[in-house]
Amino acid sequence: MPVIDVQVHPFDRDHPGRPWAGPSHGLTSATGDEMVAAMTAVGVDGAIMVSSFSAYRFDPSYALEVYNKYPDKFRVVTPVDPTDPAIDDVVAKWAQTDGARGIRILLREGMPMDPDHPGLNRAFRAAARHGLPVNMLCWGILDKGLPHIQRHPDTVIVVDHVGMLQPQTPPVPADVWADLPKLLALAQYPNVRVKVSGTCTMSHQPFPYDDIWEPVLRIIDAFGLDRCMWGTDWTRTIQMLTYEQGVAPYRNTTRLSPEDKTKLMGGTVQKVYKW
Repeated sequence: MPVIDVQVHPFDRDHPGRPWAGPSHGLTSATGDEMVAAMTAVGVDGAIMVSSFSAYRFDPSYALEVYNKYPDKFRVVTPVDPTDPAIDDVVAKWAQTDGARGIRILLREGMPMDPDHPGLNRAFRAAARHGLPVNMLCWGILDKGLPHIQRHPDTVIVVDHVGMLQPQTPPVPADVWADLPKLLALAQYPNVRVKVSGTCTMSHQPFPYDDIWEPVLRIIDAFGLDRCMWGTDWTRTIQMLTYEQGVAPYRNTTRLSPEDKTKLMGGTVQKVYKW
């Protein structure tokens, strides 16, 4: 099985032809070429590109440009706008796009979160109708994500970044894993998958971040490896660690068998995103 990173964020430099909507997390660019070079250097074979919301909002054109250049390396997930009256058509069109493998819904300030919001409900239903998993960002507010999980049992919902707010810069909060019980409680819902992504930024120890394993193994035990997917969340993590430091702890650990690593670091990604 290839090694596949479940979440990376490519973006071009900020320029008039494709201006950023907001500031980057520390790099002036993370182009497709740069991303492939970083992955190749550490033996990562492919990645799910989640189009950068901070840079491009709901426009996945740059990620698609990268996919078209490297179709053997990437697949694409795009954020969608649940306030768009044409959300059903947006999801339907996306499902027919070459390389498209999922949508992302962000539960965050300034965007709808209410489970009764019609646009949100239409987006979740449309994703199920077209066989697309929904990446749901509800970190730090798992309680807000739960009603959507319950309301849409036919939609595969991927909880981004173990559902817990991860630091952008040091120091790591003492209670960074406080919501772990809330995440583990979601294992009862068969439609839930979990991105075990960005977890190295949650360590209170230096590389190789050995203290992440107690909570990470609890997540794997609760959900099973068929529902868990490793990822780096590169480049959001740039001010905490290098790309290699997001890969090596999982690749080198003795806490998982080679077979377990095969599932966590690629096999389950292929199944969930139909790669």
